[in-house]
Amino acid sequence: MYIIQEIQTTNGQTTLAPAVTKSSRPEAESVFHSILAAAAISAVEVHSVAIIDEHWNIIDRKYYEHLPEPAEPEES
Repeated sequence: MYIIQEIQTTNGQTTLAPAVTKSSRPEAESVFHSILAAAAISAVEVHSVAIIDEHWNIIDRKYYEHLPEPAEPEES
């Protein structure tokens, strides 16, 4: 069994999306990459996803971080 877990953090608030379970690794990787595709263009500050097995072994994990760019100093 493979579990896909998604976490989203914005403004210091973290939410855990409902876990998705799949019986095969290809199915789990499909869900994993679908979530990452959405995370790549998401407005969520930190969007993380992992595939784990029932023994909590991490199969893969990735995240996107969309933090505001620091303001450029004004020239005098």
